[in-house]
Amino acid sequence: MIKLRNTILVLVALGVVGFAGYAALFRDNAAPAVTFTSLKGEQVTTADLRGHVVLVNFWATDCPVCVKEMPRMVTTYNKYRGQGFELVAVAMRHDPPNYVLNYTEKNALPFRVALDPMGRLAKAFGEVKLTPTTIVIDKRGNIVTRILGEPDFSKLESLIERKLAEPV
Repeated sequence: MIKLRNTILVLVALGVVGFAGYAALFRDNAAPAVTFTSLKGEQVTTADLRGHVVLVNFWATDCPVCVKEMPRMVTTYNKYRGQGFELVAVAMRHDPPNYVLNYTEKNALPFRVALDPMGRLAKAFGEVKLTPTTIVIDKRGNIVTRILGEPDFSKLESLIERKLAEPV
């Protein structure tokens, strides 16, 4: 009888732990409260971007994958920008500002490009150290995915479309 009781207690405990872990999968993962400062001096906060689907792309001008994916980022931005989509490209702290400005102007990047000279944005978004790192935030301000490396753009665009269709 004691053995059965202990077995039941262990199963109940595992069930509670399992439920807590399962529930954690669906808990809101709020984007950090940060301010992006664009190369043009424009400031926008994550709170300002609520109601939009937002893609935050950490990149660097010396990152070959970042440079390769940037034309696709432009295409994705242009495809969805009139539907409530925003994109902020955050240059890593080691990237010289004049390189970022030169790349942005030369490639006519149509979205906000922000500098992160102190690494505060990278830290706030979970200690981003590798580029490219792409984060998608839903209309309610929750992080829905984090992609390390070049995204599969068909999957990324499918996610963006699903999130754009959701109510605020």
